[in-house]
Amino acid sequence: MARHLIQGREIDMPVRIRDAAVCSASYLVRADAARAVIAYSRLDTAEVLPGKALCTLVFADYTDGDLGTYHEFGVAFLIRPPGADPAPRKGLRASLWELHRLGAGAFIHWLPVDQGFTMEAGRTIWGLPKELADINLRLSSPYKRCIVRKDGRLVLDLLIKPGTPVPGNGMASVLDAYSHQDGVTRRIPWSISSRGVRMRPGGALIRLGNHSVAKELSELGLPKRALMTSTVSHLSMTLGEAKEP
Repeated sequence: MARHLIQGREIDMPVRIRDAAVCSASYLVRADAARAVIAYSRLDTAEVLPGKALCTLVFADYTDGDLGTYHEFGVAFLIRPPGADPAPRKGLRASLWELHRLGAGAFIHWLPVDQGFTMEAGRTIWGLPKELADINLRLSSPYKRCIVRKDGRLVLDLLIKPGTPVPGNGMASVLDAYSHQDGVTRRIPWSISSRGVRMRPGGALIRLGNHSVAKELSELGLPKRALMTSTVSHLSMTLGEAKEP
């Protein structure tokens, strides 16, 4: 069994998150703008529609897990698998077929947290772009809210209105996440199980601040109407050892 030493504490692999509340808002953005944002990774965004990529903003309250309790915010992009041939410009049907054939992953572009242990673990074990920030979550009210500040500057204020309950219990999915740190791209096997899922089209209100990440989001066309929002009252996940793809 692989094991990592973080701040004098041994972390066995795979890492398990036993309970978290998670909210997300996904946006259709210009594929060329998304490619410019993640160009440093040498990965390619997936086009879910011709000329359109998917950018997802997510915030989470981790209440039980191997990395302790903490708040997290993330900016992620749906990407094509590393090594796939460049995607030619296609119609909607061809784009969807290519996603089904090749699969897709989630590239984690920015992942601030509010606790030092999970920051060091994320960077050391998986090469995730974790850094410390002030993350204020308000999840007890009907509207779910996340306010992120970094270096005393507002990054964003994101409000999500929960949608309709999704039938079923214990929904499970497997997804490869990707990170890029110090010139190295890593693939992170990631399995998720969720309960209390609600989804809806739209449903998000976003206000951007004056931080550099806010500027990146504005260059993607935000604020705008979300394609889809989701809230998950109970989420568990397992993260495996990172490997170069």
